[in-house]
Amino acid sequence: MIYLTRRERFNAAHKLYRDEWTLEQNEAVFGKCSNPNWHGHNYELFVTVKGEVNPETGFVIDLKELKNIIMFYVIDKLDHRNINMDVDFMQGKMASTEVLAIEIFNQLKPHVEAHDVILHSVRLVETENNSVEYFGE
Repeated sequence: MIYLTRRERFNAAHKLYRDEWTLEQNEAVFGKCSNPNWHGHNYELFVTVKGEVNPETGFVIDLKELKNIIMFYVIDKLDHRNINMDVDFMQGKMASTEVLAIEIFNQLKPHVEAHDVILHSVRLVETENNSVEYFGE
């Protein structure tokens, strides 16, 4: 078994906010992240797959194909977008880094695993100090 990781980057805006809460409740729980006028991040996304090396190609998966999957199903939907408003797979969900990582994993899993590899994890870096890693359920 070998592990292979591809990094991509995207920029997106979001806010942490619950409509059923008051502005004061949102500010108490989410602080500046509940700013009604949004805020943004320069995210880094690390997608790790695992599998056996194909003896003919020497690849676990062709990195060009992995890049295309990540770009089509995730980056093109997130880059320079408002996560709360513009991203189909985030509709009705809290736009936290944790939830975003889970939903990115769910977006990628069937498309990656159609190439006879296993999606091992998604690591999403929100800031230089904050990141989350999800390994599936």
